Amino acid sequence: MKMKGAYQLWSALPRVRPYMRPYRRLVASSYVLTVLATVVALAVPWPLAVLIDSALGSGTPPGIVRAVIGTDKVALLVSMVGLSFLLTVTQNALAVFTDYVNAKLEQRMVLDLRADLFAHAQRLSLTFHDASRTGEMMSRINYQASSIGAITVAFPPLVESVLTVVGMLVIALLIDWQVALVSLCVVPVLWYSFGLYGTRIVPRLQRVQALEWQSLSIVHESMAMLRVIVAFGREKHEHTRFRDQGLVAVDERVKLTVRQTGFSLAVSTATAAGTALVFLFGAYHVMQGQLSGGSLLILLSYISAVYKPLEAISGTVGSLHEQLVALNASFELLDKEPEVVEHDDPVELDRARGAVTFEDVSFNYTGRVATLSDISFEAAPGQRVAVVGPTGAGKTTLISVLIRYYDPKQGRVLIDGIDTKRLSLASLRSQISVVLQEPLLFSASIADNIRYGRLDASMDEIVEAARAANAHDFISALPKGYDTELGERGATLSGGERQRISVARAFLKDAPILVLDEPTSSIDSRTERVILDALEDLMIGRTSFVIAHRLSTISEVDKILVISDGRLVEQGTHDELLTHAGTYRQLYEAQNRPRPRRFERGSSVPLDAGRETREEHEPELEPNGEGQRAAEHSNGVNVDEAAQNLAEPFQAPSGGAGSRESISSPTGFIDFLARVASDSSDPERARRATVTLGLLADEERRELEAVEALVADVPADAGHGDHGLLHDELSGEPAERRTT
Repeated sequence: MKMKGAYQLWSALPRVRPYMRPYRRLVASSYVLTVLATVVALAVPWPLAVLIDSALGSGTPPGIVRAVIGTDKVALLVSMVGLSFLLTVTQNALAVFTDYVNAKLEQRMVLDLRADLFAHAQRLSLTFHDASRTGEMMSRINYQASSIGAITVAFPPLVESVLTVVGMLVIALLIDWQVALVSLCVVPVLWYSFGLYGTRIVPRLQRVQALEWQSLSIVHESMAMLRVIVAFGREKHEHTRFRDQGLVAVDERVKLTVRQTGFSLAVSTATAAGTALVFLFGAYHVMQGQLSGGSLLILLSYISAVYKPLEAISGTVGSLHEQLVALNASFELLDKEPEVVEHDDPVELDRARGAVTFEDVSFNYTGRVATLSDISFEAAPGQRVAVVGPTGAGKTTLISVLIRYYDPKQGRVLIDGIDTKRLSLASLRSQISVVLQEPLLFSASIADNIRYGRLDASMDEIVEAARAANAHDFISALPKGYDTELGERGATLSGGERQRISVARAFLKDAPILVLDEPTSSIDSRTERVILDALEDLMIGRTSFVIAHRLSTISEVDKILVISDGRLVEQGTHDELLTHAGTYRQLYEAQNRPRPRRFERGSSVPLDAGRETREEHEPELEPNGEGQRAAEHSNGVNVDEAAQNLAEPFQAPSGGAGSRESISSPTGFIDFLARVASDSSDPERARRATVTLGLLADEERRELEAVEALVADVPADAGHGDHGLLHDELSGEPAERRTT
């Protein structure tokens, strides 16, 4: 947040007026009540003065009192006491009405500003949100926005205090101008203290606000990352991080409070000194016969009443500075310009045919270059298009540009021949359904989450969409069925169940363009098959874009786009791309070749071989004998055929670095790939090595999923054979059930 001086903060006040305009009657009522309260406050001391001078003393009542009540002392006593009571009740009643009007005005203005902030935050680009702290955003929208109401309702009391000061000072001058002038000696002190507050305390207010935002961000981040925190056992670390940051914020808040209290103390001391001087000079004038006792009492009442508004003004100014800091933070968010802006005369599209064209599209994120470079392709209506490539190649960014999460830096994207920048954002996004890699659900019922695809959908349509997504059976099995309330982000469901609800949501939206961003990458093979069946039905009749790493899932699509380093390097069908020795073929062959078998260090026998086989091949180890030398040498001569097949695209001429003779085992092959990937002399060879390393990691993960699926099918009491041992080792059974 940009730091501003005290006087700069006040420049935001004119921006409050548009939020006051819809509530002009409430604003007018507030000021009318303020004026009435001021008049009543000015009248409160007079009955007491008449009581002392005329009822208890020997003075003559004022003309209007004498004309209405007469000169009878008992009548004067009763009348003045009654009038004083009536004025007090009226003053309190006006305060109640004023509080009601101000509360209504304040809360409605706060809601309007919060709504504007929320709507604007949704319009801001993902680039802004990626760089922003969620806790800070929540604070600006939910907490800082309340400052607009606090500032608005602070001005009527401020006006009341100013009017009271002026009115009471005029009356005090009429009673005894010398004493009244003495009372003004505190004004320069108060004026100086206001300036000091702005220069010394306001910067600390801004710093404390920023620190408290950080605390809120830590809380939000920790709650969102709770599974990771628990998995790594970092609860104590996060608690310490929160405490340490909180201590800094608390220390700064305490220092700020001390300074604010010191400011209030200085103001109170100045007004107390002024009251003492007034009493001193007033008593002297009474002793000299220049002033009556009743007049001195009225004068002291008015001077005290003058000082109270002055103290109120000082307190209000201090509070206003704190609220202005918060208000400026809210307006800073409103001043952020969205990167994706709707056209001045947008085109509304009823239902697109689904023709999608990219023309020389280039894009890069802030601080990066060439995330996408000169991408051009066409997708016909109803065509299924897969987007493949290494991790970080730009696949998801390509789809993000289609949806207008971001606008291309160069080139354009067309839907049915219309530039997406000409379409209204609502119309564009109504044409596209999205199923993300991470299924994001709301903390609402299952029915409401599916209904999010089309808000006016009936319950029958929701159930039909769930059936199409193969989700109806598991939903019906839940105790509350479609009315089951989900936790935040759908945490009470499994990954596959959440994904099927996301697919149902896409079915219900029924958009002509479908985007599938690796929707089955994080689920097991059995659930993947269920979801793929639903997705096959969902893609019928829709232009579909499928981002995939597992090439086996996209072999039947109509067109495949191969992205590498932000460029479209190949496009065509599965069979066409396999006929060329390009990136797609390398990816496909790497995924479908046998995986290298693992060897124990110093052994020629694979780790997955049986125990008897391992014993047969284990060389007899004798100190300094041939067996020892054979074991030492075995790591250099036994090579798995799969490793050699994978290494084929990287082979150098015989005898050179990376030749067949130098790749002596699967471990050696991995080391070799790492060296090739870091070699900048041959970029294409280094890229292929990097891709292959990633594919080997994917293959290992798929094998683990297969083992987990196998274990799930093995009974826990399968005995101590091979299956029983496998179940024991992976399910955590007691140690006595395990064999060596």
